[in-house]
Amino acid sequence: MHRRHHFPTGQASARLRTKGSSALFLTLTVLGLAGCGAQPFHLDLLSVNGRDGGGVVPSYDSLMRIGAAARSGGDLVNALGVYRRAAEVDPLNPAPLVGAGDVLLEMGSVNEAIVNYNNALFRDQQYQPALLGLTRAYLKTGKPALAMEPLSKAYALTPEDPKVLLLLGVTKDLAGEHAEAQSWYRRGLAAVPSDPALTVNLALSLALSGDYATAVATLQPVAMAPGGSPQERQTLALIYGLRGNLAEAARLNRLDLDDASVERNLAYYATLRELSPQERSRALLSAGGSAAS
Repeated sequence: MHRRHHFPTGQASARLRTKGSSALFLTLTVLGLAGCGAQPFHLDLLSVNGRDGGGVVPSYDSLMRIGAAARSGGDLVNALGVYRRAAEVDPLNPAPLVGAGDVLLEMGSVNEAIVNYNNALFRDQQYQPALLGLTRAYLKTGKPALAMEPLSKAYALTPEDPKVLLLLGVTKDLAGEHAEAQSWYRRGLAAVPSDPALTVNLALSLALSGDYATAVATLQPVAMAPGGSPQERQTLALIYGLRGNLAEAARLNRLDLDDASVERNLAYYATLRELSPQERSRALLSAGGSAAS
């Protein structure tokens, strides 16, 4: 809409993985945080045998819990396998297909994720998690027009859902319609004030439209609060870097990063500033993601 992050450095385009469907940030390219998260654990999951008589087949609910635990721990391969087993146990239920789609999206297998979300919608055309998952997948391909089809259906079903409003903002930002994007984020914040995902996206959208002062004023109270996350602080550093205030960007970087990562980030900000506004937006608006997931 947070999940551990691995932020690539030195590239004009970046992806970020976030936990929870409300945590799909625009950039979340806040670089250099590799190694900050916990290492994935591995479960002995597929003692969930039983199709060949080798044991008791776990229930659907048990499989879904195991899949969620594996994904939360970063064990994506096992999570995917367990969600697929759950889909075999309850083939008419769209939820395990969405679970598999979310994992595939996190793994970077966007086309496979799209197939899973569409299969879930074949089972239930109004299944909101599948509509939002398909939206995120299309955004990852850089095609906001495609994303609007499932997203408009989701909006018709739940027009005040902050997750839907967040994705509407991301979609409009990716299309270069920053003012409209900001109106969606603000509408979401009216419902859930100080929501981190909406706040970060609004701040970055403001920065992309050149309103750096308002971007900083929007994000700084959240990022620098006692409960502020490294992600929020490093997004604030990114905004300062885009503005050209490298001294403040470096100071914020050093709150969370080592010296080598700080230098890489400063070089990245310089690269971004050399891009055209449209190229800069596309470099940062990799919706990864995530996502919002």
